[in-house]
Amino acid sequence: MLQTPASPGPGRDDDPGRVPPWPDWMDDPAYLAARAADEDLDDPEDPPPPDADEAELGAEAAEILAAQERVAAVLARLGLTGELAAATAAGYGRRGPGMPGSAQSFPGVYASRASGFASGKPLDTAPGCLVLGQFAEEAAGDDDRYPGAGDDELAGAVAAWDRVEAYASSRKHAAVAELIRRRPAAGCTPQGPAQMPEAFDEFTPREVASVLGETRRVAEDTLLLAHELEVKLPGTKAAFRAGILNQRKAAIIAAATALLDPAEARAAEAKVLDGAGALTPPALRAAIQRAVMQVAPGQAKQRREHAAKQTRVERWAEGSGNAGLAGRELPPAQVLAADQRVTAWAEQLAKAGLDGGMDALRARAFLDILLGMDSRPLGSQADGTGTPPDPAQPQDPAQTQDPAQPQDPAQPQYPAPAPGGPLAGMIPPGFAGHVTLTVPEATVTGRADRPGELTGIGPVDPDLARDLAAAAARNPRSTWCITVTDQHGHAVGHGCARPARRRKPGAPAPPGFTFTRTGHPGPPGGYGTWRLTTGYQDLLIKIGPLSTADCDHRHEARGHDPGVMLRHLAEVRHATCTGPGCRRPAARCDFEHNIPYEAGGRSCLCNGNPKCRHDHRLKQHPRWNAEQLPDGSVRWTAPSGRQYTTEPTRYPV
Repeated sequence: MLQTPASPGPGRDDDPGRVPPWPDWMDDPAYLAARAADEDLDDPEDPPPPDADEAELGAEAAEILAAQERVAAVLARLGLTGELAAATAAGYGRRGPGMPGSAQSFPGVYASRASGFASGKPLDTAPGCLVLGQFAEEAAGDDDRYPGAGDDELAGAVAAWDRVEAYASSRKHAAVAELIRRRPAAGCTPQGPAQMPEAFDEFTPREVASVLGETRRVAEDTLLLAHELEVKLPGTKAAFRAGILNQRKAAIIAAATALLDPAEARAAEAKVLDGAGALTPPALRAAIQRAVMQVAPGQAKQRREHAAKQTRVERWAEGSGNAGLAGRELPPAQVLAADQRVTAWAEQLAKAGLDGGMDALRARAFLDILLGMDSRPLGSQADGTGTPPDPAQPQDPAQTQDPAQPQDPAQPQYPAPAPGGPLAGMIPPGFAGHVTLTVPEATVTGRADRPGELTGIGPVDPDLARDLAAAAARNPRSTWCITVTDQHGHAVGHGCARPARRRKPGAPAPPGFTFTRTGHPGPPGGYGTWRLTTGYQDLLIKIGPLSTADCDHRHEARGHDPGVMLRHLAEVRHATCTGPGCRRPAARCDFEHNIPYEAGGRSCLCNGNPKCRHDHRLKQHPRWNAEQLPDGSVRWTAPSGRQYTTEPTRYPV
């Protein structure tokens, strides 16, 4: 990489890393207006730009060509080798450039100094480096107003600066890694290809904290990330250096692979790097956790059990003057059960007339349950105990209007916790009737160790997935569905179970889960009829096609409301909101018609997908556009003209 600082002067010959001086006439409003109108400035009938003779035009044209050649030459001189070259070539899901569906690139000479940052142009696809920062600085102008730049070029400059920032951060971590080599812990010697000690001296974090003006915790995190990048994660290091990943995303990968050996860590990072740059941090965290569970399921279980020993409740002061309270490292199933109870009581508070949105009501319900209080208005409290009823138990509507005198909420009583609660780590009974657990068939039948997915939690390791599936089987209210995926993990078929036969009382239950094909053909174009035995019941599942490339509208609803089945299938195809980067669960989103129903759009899978309320409104904004593609993907076009595609959910395969 070029490491010499740029000279302060603009001279082209003395400083080959600088862009040549920009001709003044190219900033002329008349010229820019002509370019905006797509006029052919090479037409001999057109007058030359103001204040320019033919000789000057020839010289300036040569200068522009020279500048373009120098851009290519600089990119060729950037010293991309080894992992960095592979990272740049692969793209690794680069944010902005390289993303699927990026805005179309048009050849030609552009007027703006930022023209090289337009979609698909050399600077839009260049890796992060100091030279890229020099080009971006030149495009910004003296006042950082980017004269003459269109929205697309400005967006490209934003992405370029982000890559430069990541590049600078990666070089800082490389320097920290060299400090680790010079500050080994006692008894640790440099080893491996990176020549790094296994651990650093205990006072090194204090040294780094002092030089950075940071806390010791931040310094420790910096040291650990630098160590992991050198020893375990060459692909992540290369993507970080190229600006494809920023520091936060590199740290997410490093944290998830911390317990793996170098070979396992590289195998896990290889599963996510292809699209890591385009993923939001929460999506990347879920992807790398899933990859770790696939590569080393035993390590994933070990990490979960180790972290469970650090379970705790944290209290802190908010910057606003309020306070926060949260439980950390809790059993996933119990967290979901508790979350459902909070929501159920919040709904009771809403029915009783309490003001506020669901977030505020859930916060009030959270405190009610912890403190044994009842925040409903006095006339609507169901009992006189001052304790909210168990939302898991159905309430008698007649009892809801019980006129018994309620306790004064100003003098609440705090009853002792009820005895006999579930032990820590056990799965609370009944949870599976209320959540979506996605488990590969090979995992649940014991033929393979692949991670599952728990709505609201994320990836779960195979052992926990099997335990959750077994708990769900014991609950007669649980529903069972099967989703068929293609080689990319996209849903292409789906079916939900119905009872095949009930087992006679006292009849022995078959051990475990079985999943076998029957002789029935199933829905046309589908994947047949299958028998699922859970150990407690026998079920039949007819699996139909989910593709909408040639939609036959078999699931079309008659009116605007999609109905239960159509909404369910849309949520199977897209488990989260289809807004760019949004991770809100589809169950908490609207079913949004791509072509509005009022404009003749169908209430059908080929014309509908889940969008949260914010992205539903975004789609209706006149400067934004969203279109549903035949494969179910949603292509968004931003006001800048850049396009971003949300593909259907990728399930574990």
